[in-house]
Amino acid sequence: MFLGIDLGTSELKLLLLDEGHRIVATTGVPLSVQRPQPLWSEQQPADWWAALEAGMAALKAEHGTALARVRGIGLSGQMHGAVTLDGDDTVLRPAILWNDGRSAPQCEQMMAACPGLPAITGNLAMPGFTAPKLAWMREQEPELFRRVAKVLLPKDWLRLQLSGEAVSEMSDAAGTLWLDVAQRRWSPEALALTGLTEAQMPRLVEGSEVSATLKPELAARWGLQSPAGGIPIAGGGGDNAASAVGMGVVKPGQGFLSLGTSGVIFLCNEAFSPNPARAVHAFCHALPDTWHQMSVMLSAASALRWVTQLLGQPDEATLIAQVAALTPAQREQAPLFLPYLSGERTPHNDARAQGVFFGLTHAHDAAALGYAVLEGVGFGLLDGWQALQPQGSAAGALWLVGGGARSAWWAELLAALLNTRLVTGVGAETGGALGAARLAWLACGGRVDEVCRTPAIARVAEPDAALAAALRPRHARFQRLYQAVRGEF
Repeated sequence: MFLGIDLGTSELKLLLLDEGHRIVATTGVPLSVQRPQPLWSEQQPADWWAALEAGMAALKAEHGTALARVRGIGLSGQMHGAVTLDGDDTVLRPAILWNDGRSAPQCEQMMAACPGLPAITGNLAMPGFTAPKLAWMREQEPELFRRVAKVLLPKDWLRLQLSGEAVSEMSDAAGTLWLDVAQRRWSPEALALTGLTEAQMPRLVEGSEVSATLKPELAARWGLQSPAGGIPIAGGGGDNAASAVGMGVVKPGQGFLSLGTSGVIFLCNEAFSPNPARAVHAFCHALPDTWHQMSVMLSAASALRWVTQLLGQPDEATLIAQVAALTPAQREQAPLFLPYLSGERTPHNDARAQGVFFGLTHAHDAAALGYAVLEGVGFGLLDGWQALQPQGSAAGALWLVGGGARSAWWAELLAALLNTRLVTGVGAETGGALGAARLAWLACGGRVDEVCRTPAIARVAEPDAALAAALRPRHARFQRLYQAVRGEF
């Protein structure tokens, strides 16, 4: 039995996986985000630990026998967040999250100081990454910055609580803007841009390697049977790399589309392939000697959740049902929506971008606004997909994962837009938690070809050429709308 822990932005998920690839149990504990100022997005690490304690208590109460058989633990989590610690491992301030946009000026300074940074890190300096957050802290909170002894990513802060060890792994570290992604090691040159050294970074392992062991007192409290050497904790992976492992996306040419809080198109590569000119991310995968590219938009299923609540709908499924009932003529007359509720990355790299409804009339109702949001997210994903070409053309299909994968209607819209088959696997909603459990299995001696299987197919959305043709003029208007208003944000 293997335990996967996935620290998301809106929920902490736990998953138990047995050696027969059966998901024995899952549980989730909700999390909230604090936005104390415009562009800011923060969470308290103590809330992550409280969520983990609550989730483990629930697993123990409902699946204690299975939990007692856990042989390894894997970690997955939201990337890029900055958890700063002093010399006593005390958290210095709330964690600054991946969708925080305050450090755009620091990004410009970093690129000016080191124009060759993308060649080392595989990425442009963007506010989402960890390094610009520390550059902001150095400038705006100098007293706290001087006390920084260690910087950890969110899931790695959980690892510290679980084991007492400060360790990260390649896929998550690649999202800091401090990693030499081709060499899979910390870059002294990149660290120097933020006044930090390797001593302030965690030790690095591969995601499928043992990183540490669970503290015996935690094993006893949660009912795990700890062997003499302790229960190993795998390196794990950033949320997208872990989701890829969970879907069996571990070979070049394979890929997935994730409809979570953010929207991601992920392509597995056999070599480091940076493309910073299109704001494409090039990261290490969670497995040794493997890399990947991603296009990332910062608001995807979260935009659907936002408009659902805004319109007073009971849930997303109810709104999507209303949207699906619209006629083609009604969809053609719907307003346009720019889905940049938290700024945007690929392809715009525009932290100041904002959401826009355009073309509203008295005739528009909840269904029309819901459609505009679903379509707008699709257009944003299409822009990212085009930025990934020609690499994306090698992918005959993409797996569809994340909470948004529950909607067959949305999947059909996206398949038409991307002109690509979208395949939903059984258990697609488990995402990073399943990948984390699989990485624990690998750390305990499992073989990649046995552990990293692709799932059974639950549903396939085929491209619809007629629908794509109908959407093309609206996509062109969508692109012109962003260019017309970007100077007003």
